[in-house]
Amino acid sequence: MLVGSQLRAGTALRLQGETWKVLSADYHGGGGKMGGVTHARLRNVRTGTQREWRFRAEEPIEAVELEKQPLQYLFGDADTSTFMNPGTFEQTEVDNALLGKAAAFLTPEMTVPVEFCDGRPIGVTFPEIVDVRVAETTEPVHTQGQDNVWKEARLENGLTLLVPPFIGAGETIRVKVEEAAYVERARSEKRKG
Repeated sequence: MLVGSQLRAGTALRLQGETWKVLSADYHGGGGKMGGVTHARLRNVRTGTQREWRFRAEEPIEAVELEKQPLQYLFGDADTSTFMNPGTFEQTEVDNALLGKAAAFLTPEMTVPVEFCDGRPIGVTFPEIVDVRVAETTEPVHTQGQDNVWKEARLENGLTLLVPPFIGAGETIRVKVEEAAYVERARSEKRKG
């Protein structure tokens, strides 16, 4: 059992007979007689629908234990991504709706922990930040009211995002997966030495 103040992103819980995964949780401490509250964004693991929920700080919550298996990504289509257990060669399909934006960052032969609930795959534990190669960029654009100059870049995985003007085609950048946002230029092995 958990209480509302212990909720964290990635936690699975049972609420109103359904299993939900916490996408984000923000705890706000109360003042005076007002107790603290956790505002959480939840995703239903069966349907993929999302909703906002508010929990009192000491409200008891039924936690659900997720099973994680390291599986190798094989391929994906518009609806599903297929993973394989490297030991048994058993294949598992996961709906892309459950993967969210992480589906765009999967590359063949990448091994990631796939989460299972009651024997059914419900998602992937993906790194918060990944390195991706830039395929092409456009000219920088300065928009009125902004101090920063950004330009569009198309990544090898087909995703388009905004990057600083010094990033060029062929470079590797670090991207925050959930927001699909530029973080920094990835360090090359030559520069680390």
